[in-house]
Amino acid sequence: MRCLALAEELQRRGLAVDFICDADTVPWAAAQLTARGITIRPAVWTPAEHVEVLSRYDAVVFDSYDLDAAVYSAVRSSGLPTLAIVDGDFRGAVADVLVDQNLAAELDDPVLPPDSVRLAGLDYVLIRDEIRALRPVDPPAARMVDVPKVFAFFGGTDAFGAGPAVVGALVATGVPFDATVVAPTPELAAQITAVSSLVNVIAPTDRLAAAVREADVTISASGTSTWELLCLGATAGLVCVVDNQVMGYERAIATGTAAGVGVLSELQADPTAAAAVLKRLLTDSAERTRLAAAGWRMVDGQGRVRVADALLHLIS
Repeated sequence: MRCLALAEELQRRGLAVDFICDADTVPWAAAQLTARGITIRPAVWTPAEHVEVLSRYDAVVFDSYDLDAAVYSAVRSSGLPTLAIVDGDFRGAVADVLVDQNLAAELDDPVLPPDSVRLAGLDYVLIRDEIRALRPVDPPAARMVDVPKVFAFFGGTDAFGAGPAVVGALVATGVPFDATVVAPTPELAAQITAVSSLVNVIAPTDRLAAAVREADVTISASGTSTWELLCLGATAGLVCVVDNQVMGYERAIATGTAAGVGVLSELQADPTAAAAVLKRLLTDSAERTRLAAAGWRMVDGQGRVRVADALLHLIS
């Protein structure tokens, strides 16, 4: 999704963009690319394959947790301008520009590869058109409701089954709520319905931003979607689903821009702590408003413009 946001900005400036990835493993994501006229080429894995495939391009953006570190150095050594999106740990990535769009990343001082520039912090968050179009002009105002609307989603696959666990925690609050949960597979939909038949279960939707704006509380994994939620002025409850989300999760909670629902493995074992957090979000409108306004001020939606400027400077 963050690469899609950058691609939208590059297309807006008249550049042609291809994605080289295994998008077929996430059909919803592949559809997003196709809808924007972006060509999807098959993923490659070895350094030599990358150098060969990428030789036709003017620049490359890397965003992967799986690539061998040798790929980055081989492509950069070929003379192709390179930009790599990272999350704290570079994981061996070397590039002309390193982008770490995480909260407070600008406070870190990592050792950079030779002749590299690092763009760090929420000023460089990559936000998609859909989100930017619905970003409120003013900070979110208080909404007084008897039954709060909850919207929950956990990426294109919800590979770790966060949906059913979060619904269980919502039920454990013992207070009224009106929840809509995204279930990417029939199996997850069945699991969620088994926890509560009153929850509205839907398939992945292109109206994600609109659903967030309509909700009083939005619950999501603490990945890239976190910064989209802040940009939209959402009252965000975050679930730390995998290890690479820990830094963003902890920093968002520490700065008071989101509520920490918990680490998924702990939530699945015992929903008690998560239920306490969710109960406060459901019953305290002042807290919901405070979180929403704090997040809205942190992400202005212009990060992709700044990153695209840096990439085009490399090419020129």
